[in-house]
Amino acid sequence: MTELLNDPAPSFDQPVAVLKHCHNRIRKQLATLEKLLAHLPVHGADDQARQAATAVLNYFEKAAHLHHDDEEQDLIPMLRAVAQGEDAATLQALAPVILQDHKDMDAMWQDLHEQLAAIADGSGTALSPSTVRDFVQRYQQHMEREEGTMAPMALRLFDARQMAQLGAAMQRRRGIERSGAPAAAGAAAPAQEAIGQRVADLRKDYGQASLDEHDVADDPIVQFTRWFEEALKAEVNEPNAMGVSTVDADGRPTSRIVLVKQFDERGFTWYTNYDSQKGNQLRGKPFAALLFFWSELERQVRIEGKVERTSAEESDKYFNSRPLKSRLAAIASEQSQLIESRAALEHNYEEVARQYGEAPPRPQHWGGFRLVPERIEFWQGRRSRFHDRIVYVRQADGSWTRQRLQP
Repeated sequence: MTELLNDPAPSFDQPVAVLKHCHNRIRKQLATLEKLLAHLPVHGADDQARQAATAVLNYFEKAAHLHHDDEEQDLIPMLRAVAQGEDAATLQALAPVILQDHKDMDAMWQDLHEQLAAIADGSGTALSPSTVRDFVQRYQQHMEREEGTMAPMALRLFDARQMAQLGAAMQRRRGIERSGAPAAAGAAAPAQEAIGQRVADLRKDYGQASLDEHDVADDPIVQFTRWFEEALKAEVNEPNAMGVSTVDADGRPTSRIVLVKQFDERGFTWYTNYDSQKGNQLRGKPFAALLFFWSELERQVRIEGKVERTSAEESDKYFNSRPLKSRLAAIASEQSQLIESRAALEHNYEEVARQYGEAPPRPQHWGGFRLVPERIEFWQGRRSRFHDRIVYVRQADGSWTRQRLQP
C-alpha cells in the first residue's frame, strides 16, 4: 500500500529541485493515505494498514514540516528581497495564501494524526473520508501554486550565490553537513563554533497528543502514574530518569540526572550519598525541582517541593535490594570528593570488598531523599510551540488546584 520512496534526491546545490522532490514525496504519501481510506473498511487495521499509517505519520510529522520551514523562513523572504515589478506584485498576493495553506493543513493534520496513530498501533480503524479528501485536495492545490509560480520565479531571479545560500539553509535545517564546501576567505572558525551557530536552526514540531484540563485526573500523582505507565508502554529510554536541581548557600543552582526509585502520594524518592554535593545542598536548603523528559512522547513533567530524608528502615530495605557491587561502590566512593586517579578509586573498592565480603552494611551517610511535591506541571508538546501546560498546586489543606498555563 505504501509508495516506494527510494527515488534519488537531487543535490542541495539545486535547492529548487529539492523542493520539487519533496512535493513528489508528499504526493506519494497522499496516495498512500487515499489507499488506506479504501483499505480500512474491507481489511481493518491489519499489518498492511498499520504500516501505511506509520509511514504517513512519519513523513508528515517530520519531513513535511521541514519543507514548510524551507519556504517560510528562506524561500519566500529571499524572493521578497529580489522581486520587482510584476514579480513583486505576484509574490505579495501569493505569499499570504501559501502561509495560510500551511496553517490550515497543519490544523487538518491534527485530526488525521490522532486517527492514524490509532490505526498504527492497532487500536482504531476510523479514518474520516472528508478530512482525508480535504487534506489531499488542499495539499495538491498548494503544491500546484508553488510549482506554477514560486519555483519558476526563484529559478529566474536567484543567481548562483543565492541558490547556494538557499541550499545551505535547507541543509542546516536537516542537520546535513555540506560536503566539499569551500571555507570563506580568512575563515578559521572551529567546528564547535559552527555547530553552536546552527543550534538555532534545529527545530522539531510536536503533535503526537494534546492535554486538556478536563481530561486529566484530579490528583497529580494519579496523572503522573498514567503518564509513567504510558512511557513504559512506549518503551521510552529510561523513563525513570529525572533531573534534580538544588541550590547552594549562595543560591547558585546545580542539576544532575538521577533515577527515581519510588513515587506515591508521599512524594518522589531517590537514593544517594548524603555527603555528596546534592546532599550537602539539601541539608542547607531542603528544596528541589525535578524534571522528567520523555521525548518519545513529547512530554515533560516538572515537580517542585520540599525534600526530606526517608526513614532508616526504608533506606536499609532499598540498600539491601541493590546488587552487591553497587552496595560496595556506595561504601567505597566519597561521592563528589576529589580523588587523584581511577586506580585509587578501584583500590578503595577492592579494600571495601575484602573488608565486607558478601554482606556490606548500609553506611550512615547513604540513604534516600523524598521530594514532597507542592507544584506539579504536565507539559505536552504541540504544534508551532503552542504547547499544553497543566499545573497542579497543593493547598494548605493538602488538596490540589488545577489550572492551565500559557505556553
